[in-house]
Amino acid sequence: MFKLRIVWEYIRTLVLKNRFNSREALLKWQEKKIKRHLQWVLPRSAYYRKRFETLGIGRWRELPVSEKRDMMAEFSDFNTAQITRDEALSTALEAEQSRDFSPELRGVTVGLSSGTSGHRGLFLVSARDRAIHAGSMLASVLPGPIWNRNRVAFFLRANSNLYSSSASSRLQFQFFDLMIPVKDHAKRLSDLNPTIVFAPPSVLIELAKLQQAGAVMIHPKRIYSVAEVLDPLDQANLERVFKQTIHQVYQCTEGFLGITCQEGTLHLNETSVAFQMEWIDEASGKFHPILTDFRRRTQPMIRYLMNDILTLRRDPCPCGSPELAIEMIEGRADDVLEFPALSSESMVSVLPDFVRRCFLYVDSGVEEYRVYQPRPGHLEIYLQCKSAGRSVTEQEIQAEIVKLAHKFQFKIPTIEFQSEFVLPKMTKLRRVEKARP
Repeated sequence: MFKLRIVWEYIRTLVLKNRFNSREALLKWQEKKIKRHLQWVLPRSAYYRKRFETLGIGRWRELPVSEKRDMMAEFSDFNTAQITRDEALSTALEAEQSRDFSPELRGVTVGLSSGTSGHRGLFLVSARDRAIHAGSMLASVLPGPIWNRNRVAFFLRANSNLYSSSASSRLQFQFFDLMIPVKDHAKRLSDLNPTIVFAPPSVLIELAKLQQAGAVMIHPKRIYSVAEVLDPLDQANLERVFKQTIHQVYQCTEGFLGITCQEGTLHLNETSVAFQMEWIDEASGKFHPILTDFRRRTQPMIRYLMNDILTLRRDPCPCGSPELAIEMIEGRADDVLEFPALSSESMVSVLPDFVRRCFLYVDSGVEEYRVYQPRPGHLEIYLQCKSAGRSVTEQEIQAEIVKLAHKFQFKIPTIEFQSEFVLPKMTKLRRVEKARP
């Protein structure tokens, strides 16, 4: 029955992708699904039942937002499987230590997420939720029909029943543990010669180097960047090495939230999740997403505010999808940099994307970089570039940051350039990062 449910969800996803000829039709359909979903959730989740005490289901858009800290603080009441936080955490930590991710807790898959924010999160997925996730993912990521043979390589911090349960004689999954150095996976990866690769950008960078050196020989039909923000500079380099578009899957503890279409545009997964905006800057299209997943039951997400910063794409995507198109995922609000203002005692906040663009405008050969802000007004820049032009590159980067300071009217920061650059192994790569308090 489980495999049949996956096939059903696969077909459903393909049908829905072509069902709506306007955004208005999609939103009207969403509204009906959300009300039906709430009728199921409220009797089973004490957390949401309490929050809806003074609201009718039809006023769900007025519900105060929830955040990760709310979910973790009231975990037992939040989920509908009567699983306590201690139970879930114990199961997840045991799996992390043993590297055996197959055990379930009363039929529910339990996972631990470090999150791009660095704050630990727990996720619960029932067999039903797992089938929905698997079916919709397969319909979105496979380069051809489900009956074609595919070999999928997953480079992840932790394996999960979420992926292995959808394997079949024609669909092979292999998990590559990020606890093991990427170079040590070279032979097994080459022997597999996957048709699809899922990996964080930091791992794809290492694979590209191994491919260029001849240590890895793979020819995937599709490559997906996951788990970390895909920097435009990295994307360009990866596409040059692998000679194909690097697609993105927007997925986290909160679920399967988006994927790039055949045009390379990231679309939000609005046939399963409704998105609202908490605007950071409406004029530039930058916002925090507020999501309502109307299919996920075990760990409901209703008016759930995420810390991600997304930029809305204003122009219609040539693919014709009515689902919201995203220009880019910028990262987390935690990594908005701060600089002393020129004309007052206040601070000027600068989004990570503006800092990343400083490196795009540099003509010299930047190979790797990372910007770290230990305190306001100071930047540490870890730089790897062609050695012959390093001094010129540093001058160009400094000039771009000065231009940025003039544009946003903040004092020119103190910049320290560092030559040592090491890609992270078990923490997520963030090209622009601010020190945590």
